[in-house]
Amino acid sequence: MDKPINFKNSKGDNLVGILNETSNKDWILIMCHGFTSSKNTTNFVKLAGMLNEKEISPLRFDFWGHGESDGNFSDITISEAVDDILNAIKFVKELGYKNVGLLGSSFGGISSIMASSKTTDLSFLCLKSPVSNYWEVVEEGGKHTPEEMNDWKSKGFREYDSDGKILKLKYSFVEDFDNNKPYEVAKNIKIPTLIVHGDIDTDVPYSQSQKLVSVLPNATLVTVKGADHRYTGDGQAEQMLSSFYNFILEQIKLNESN
Repeated sequence: MDKPINFKNSKGDNLVGILNETSNKDWILIMCHGFTSSKNTTNFVKLAGMLNEKEISPLRFDFWGHGESDGNFSDITISEAVDDILNAIKFVKELGYKNVGLLGSSFGGISSIMASSKTTDLSFLCLKSPVSNYWEVVEEGGKHTPEEMNDWKSKGFREYDSDGKILKLKYSFVEDFDNNKPYEVAKNIKIPTLIVHGDIDTDVPYSQSQKLVSVLPNATLVTVKGADHRYTGDGQAEQMLSSFYNFILEQIKLNESN
């Protein structure tokens, strides 16, 4: 059953989500969307339905400044999203869920990595095309020239085109990068982790996940051949979804056998 829910971040702002609730409170998966996206991203909705059939309750929620949640997009940072995730974990534990998994996509991926390094309340981690180094994505990857970065800094904001909708994003987003370095905290994440990444992703380099899997103590990387950041090729989204689905079911099976 789809149940609208609300919970608070550390500032007391309202975060909005959908809990695909079952009668089983043994397992829940918290799903964290990408930059400028929302809880209703197509692949998340599909995966939620697949898991519901196995009596697993997914929680999809909008990050602060996104979707129906409070906050201005212009003020979003990785650290803000990390706080959202930690409060989502706290929220589902208070609801009585025993075991919590976390799935993060792209921006939600880097935020999930950082959150996972700050909590002991997670059983497993799933990462879909995660950002592991935002400097490489934004500056070194050619998204912005040095001149554009200087202009962003001097103005204090830049305009961000999200599927034709113009949004403003403050330079505080960039200033927060140095507070969130996944490669440095990865050694502290001991839970089973699955990374899925397309090898022709031009938004977030595939090489980032190759490096990430080498520093995470208990991780596997699934490569979707010929896939871009959105898995738009024939069968690619299905391969990505089935990889996460099978991994989640395997973690539950292993947990129950111990």
